[in-house]
Amino acid sequence: MKISGTFKVEMQPQEASFMGKEGVAVTRMSLLKTFEGELSGHSKGEMLSVVTSVPGSAGYVAIEQVTGVLSGKAGSFVLQHSGLMNRGDATLDLNVVPDSGCDELKGLCGTMTIRIEKGLHCYDFEYALM
Repeated sequence: MKISGTFKVEMQPQEASFMGKEGVAVTRMSLLKTFEGELSGHSKGEMLSVVTSVPGSAGYVAIEQVTGVLSGKAGSFVLQHSGLMNRGDATLDLNVVPDSGCDELKGLCGTMTIRIEKGLHCYDFEYALM
């Protein structure tokens, strides 16, 4: 299955557990998202990011637990993020953590892509229920 929809995100700065050195800035954020569309619900998560002294080079990792309804099935699952920017060239991987699906979403696997269109956050989610 492949679905699309929109989401809103709130990020709140948190205290990082360490400070970067030599031009590296480390930040930690809490994430709150609200999903609309075939995936309807909310998520809570944590993000750790780093920006280097080279313009356009950065990275982030995040974990968020999504709770809601996916194509009529209720439950929760965990998404793992891994993003890199190499002098402006961006890559982003979002994957469902294996065996993180609960209730009617048990056995969920898949990948998500995020895009921003005219200031609106959009998702495309390709998934299967095993």
